[in-house]
Amino acid sequence: MNKYVERLYNGILKENPTFVLILGMCPTLAVTTSAVNGFGMGVSTLFVLVCSNVVISILRKIIPDKVRVPAFIVVVASFVTILQFLLQAYLPTLNKALGIYIPLIVVNCIILGRAESYASKNSVGLSFMDGIGMGIGFTFALTILGAFREIIGAGTIFGFNIPHWEGINIFVMAPGAFFVLAVIIAVQNYIRAKHGKKPRKLKCEQGCAGCSGCGNDYDNCEKDEKEEI
Repeated sequence: MNKYVERLYNGILKENPTFVLILGMCPTLAVTTSAVNGFGMGVSTLFVLVCSNVVISILRKIIPDKVRVPAFIVVVASFVTILQFLLQAYLPTLNKALGIYIPLIVVNCIILGRAESYASKNSVGLSFMDGIGMGIGFTFALTILGAFREIIGAGTIFGFNIPHWEGINIFVMAPGAFFVLAVIIAVQNYIRAKHGKKPRKLKCEQGCAGCSGCGNDYDNCEKDEKEEI
């Protein structure tokens, strides 16, 4: 698979920041009372993530290691400030709904994590695609979570009323957020376990990852794995 496509695929599915890595839980649980709020928060995070990844990748050889985290925060904070001004000017209703969680994007562990683990070590192109993939994955997760909570809790979807359904209020409250997220992750894990690849059989019990010198050649283990696949 092409490296750029792989970064996009990983961010959306394989390494989804919400459903797989379980990152950014504060905005995930707080703002997803509706699909619109979830989508808005996701797109806002995507904007900051992509821009900060690109700038940090460009400056990766200039920023000293001792001050890399403060430097990352300054870069992220700059784009968050730009984002907040844009929301205040063009989308004041969404800005009011998201509230304090827009400024808190500065310390979002998804953004700082990608800056530290990926953007600071890879090219601009790959960092850009990594930001796009992670941002779309985060937006998708928040929109899905918000949609479920809105339908079950408020009896609406994107502001439109669902006939003959008034909703269960607890699902738009904090306990409902935990419950819906837990169910979605449980269903996802069930599907992965049922349809995922079965682990290959090894001659030793520990496997190559826990090898302490059993005598099996690692290259041969890889060859056997390829043959089985």
